[in-house]
Amino acid sequence: MKIYLASGNVNKKREMSEIFPNHTIITPKDQGISFNPVENGKTFYENSIIKAKALYDITLSPVIADDSGICVDALDGGPGIYSSRYGGPDFMQGRPDGEKTSQEDQNRMLIEQVNAVLKSGIDTSINKSQGLFPNGPRSCRYVCAMVLYLGPSRIFVAQETMEGILIDKIEDARGTGGFGYDPLFLIPGLGKTAAELTPEQKNSISHRGKAARVIQGMVKNISDFDEREGDK
Repeated sequence: MKIYLASGNVNKKREMSEIFPNHTIITPKDQGISFNPVENGKTFYENSIIKAKALYDITLSPVIADDSGICVDALDGGPGIYSSRYGGPDFMQGRPDGEKTSQEDQNRMLIEQVNAVLKSGIDTSINKSQGLFPNGPRSCRYVCAMVLYLGPSRIFVAQETMEGILIDKIEDARGTGGFGYDPLFLIPGLGKTAAELTPEQKNSISHRGKAARVIQGMVKNISDFDEREGDK
């Protein structure tokens, strides 16, 4: 099946192509499609639907869209849906002028902000019953909401997480794989950051990999169902 990916991120295309080896993943750029929807949702799910519908309306073909980000418990879940726009503590939802902060600066500012908040003495134990701070004061997680959009009446959704620990200082960042905040994201029990994992290792445990496998199952079931319906 040919599936459009509602993203211009080449790293996401690579990961999705690895996760869906039996399908052809196509980005808008591959087809010369201008695609830049306004992501004004309040949740990962809402933003993924916005992107999926926008691309489906152009292509009238199956679309996979995801919205993902890093959620740090000490920052009340921030930067969350604003992870790609994060501009430090003064611009948690992005800079007013829309200018993108470099990933290097984002990584440095995120570590500095979390260190400052923890130094202020916030209580990191009171929310354990809510599933927060499972790995201590520096607990964080990647979240991915993924949508398979086959039309306005056929929408399939999966949302998954990958739990982690934010490194102590920017000098501890390591790894050349992955992208985004991966060099800061330490995986409990492995002693490695997400950027140190092989693509196969990352896809097996990542938020995007887990959500994609749920969607992958849906794709198979849909294909099987459509084939049976076509035989009637």
